Amino acid sequence: MALVVQKFGGSSVADPAKLKNAAQRAVDEFKAGNNVVVVVSAMGDKTDEFIDLASQLHADPAPREMDMLMAVGEQMSIALMAIAIHSLGYDAISLTGAQAGVYTDNVSSKAKIKQIDTQRLHKELEKGQIVIVAGFQGVDAEDNITTLGRGGSDTTAIALSAALNADRCDIFTDVDGIYTTDPRLVANAQRIEKIDYDEMLELASLGARVMQSRSVEIAKRFSVPFRVRPSGNNSEGTLVTNTEELEQVDVRGVALEENEAKITIRDVPDTPGAAAKIFNAIAKAHVNVDVIVQNVSAEGITDLSFTVLQNDLSAAQKALNPVIENLGCGKLDIDENVAKISIVGVGMKNHTGVAEAMFRALADNKVNIGMISTSEIRISIVIEAEQGKTALQAVHEAFGLHNAR
Repeated sequence: MALVVQKFGGSSVADPAKLKNAAQRAVDEFKAGNNVVVVVSAMGDKTDEFIDLASQLHADPAPREMDMLMAVGEQMSIALMAIAIHSLGYDAISLTGAQAGVYTDNVSSKAKIKQIDTQRLHKELEKGQIVIVAGFQGVDAEDNITTLGRGGSDTTAIALSAALNADRCDIFTDVDGIYTTDPRLVANAQRIEKIDYDEMLELASLGARVMQSRSVEIAKRFSVPFRVRPSGNNSEGTLVTNTEELEQVDVRGVALEENEAKITIRDVPDTPGAAAKIFNAIAKAHVNVDVIVQNVSAEGITDLSFTVLQNDLSAAQKALNPVIENLGCGKLDIDENVAKISIVGVGMKNHTGVAEAMFRALADNKVNIGMISTSEIRISIVIEAEQGKTALQAVHEAFGLHNAR
């Protein structure tokens, strides 16, 4: 008997009709002779509604209480999913993250899974239950409810697949799979049939919002292949796996991240340890830094620029202010009018001329480059926000991705 993990995102359980559709998919797997674990997100925009409610009461709500509030959405979904499955004549039980044995650290809103105790899950599966688990949440060592960050239900599903040694993991969403770029922004974007873990990880971290990047990290670490599939039809979607045996193209996809902000610290002392103190403060605030550029030193001082997500900007500023004062730096400049465009492909490391083709496409469309960051399989460029969509279309066209599969 195979074990199948299914994950349904918020758009796939947004109303009673979609909940019934998801329930039927779970039942169909069960009728096929499989054990089934279902992970669900909050319905539709429930999480955003909760955040808005909290903001009407307090400008800076306590992170612990926000976790308590936001976890409610998934608890609604799992109960309703169980009820929908019961209506089809099958047994199902809903479990919160804590009841499912999902243990995390204590970092509110960005908690990381430390371990999963699968005893309860196995017990319920042995009873013949379809087990429904709340995504996006867990519990810390002091029994506080924690949440895993935006897209955290993906992480729950992949982590459960690894812990249970699942035979298959299907991530159901409102799109047909992984595309060469966002099809809502580029009409001729193409669905990719297979994509490598590393490529998917880069795309997820660079603005492609189909999967949470941490979920792909777990999938790669524990060799969990998964499919990103549409909830509305039976398409196989995109298989995410190790594709080393495939011929690697130079560029697989293009991502646009518009939720970016650039921080520039002026007049940083050009001495050993200055950058370490700055980024240590950022790390302690649990803020991820992306593109980093340091200017050439002049007269013992330099400017240091880096990007963060806009929703991390307040935490970053709060963390930096005392460090800047202590180091004797100049002012802190903030630019929220930026976006990041990135190309990704494991074949880039074996092909020449990739950077030139990207820069030429941008130049031909009069897109100015502000910052550049590269790796073996990625090139990211920070540009002005209003040029984001133009740049995305130009680069997608330059690499012929409208003909990709």
